[in-house]
Amino acid sequence: MFNMKRFVLLFVAAAFWGIGCDSRSRATKEKLSAREFAKILEKEGSAQLLDVRSAEEFAGGHLEHAVNVDWNGGGFRQYASTLDKLEPVYVYCLSGGRSASAAAFLREQGFGKVYEMPGGMMEWRAEKLPEAGPVKPAGGLTLQQYENLLDSDKLVLVDFYADWCGPCKKMEPYLKTMEKELADKMILVRIDADQNPELCQQLNVTALPTLKLYKNKKLSWNHVGFVDESRVREKMSL
Repeated sequence: MFNMKRFVLLFVAAAFWGIGCDSRSRATKEKLSAREFAKILEKEGSAQLLDVRSAEEFAGGHLEHAVNVDWNGGGFRQYASTLDKLEPVYVYCLSGGRSASAAAFLREQGFGKVYEMPGGMMEWRAEKLPEAGPVKPAGGLTLQQYENLLDSDKLVLVDFYADWCGPCKKMEPYLKTMEKELADKMILVRIDADQNPELCQQLNVTALPTLKLYKNKKLSWNHVGFVDESRVREKMSL
């Protein structure tokens, strides 16, 4: 016998599941890997492509046809008002933090299709994808110079950071305190990722902050993202 009540419940459940799946699918598609980002931009040709880094970072290499609108510069809201809300917007920065904030703002303003690249230029460069110029000449530490810094009887803690990186700023004070307190045991090496793009690419540093702990020149611990002081001290004692 046909059970109308059961049929309605199944229909509602199926509809709800479908909506949930579709929502998760859209959320996933809004975040693209560097190669997915490149493929879509190649297909789009002309697109609303925003580089939300600083002007100095932009000058050091960027995606072709990108418009530089510094998220931290104060003019982003005004520029966003000139964009077409019916067309897709593509946003990126160095490692995903600023672009995530910019993308969230655009969605709040009613932009229906906003795509971001969480890995940013760090992932783009790690994948050896093309950059538009002017591109900075190779600078910063060479891989050999980096390896020379690890040549010590002490533990060497390398901190890859950037001045604009919020988590990096939170970690800096306790790292410097540890450097003084544990001077007989450890050496702290802080490397500005913006000034060392080639080295970051060679060491597969694709997000900030990144900590690398070396013992006898061998990597004993690698951590990406914010980490509290107690965890770092724990690793230093192993």
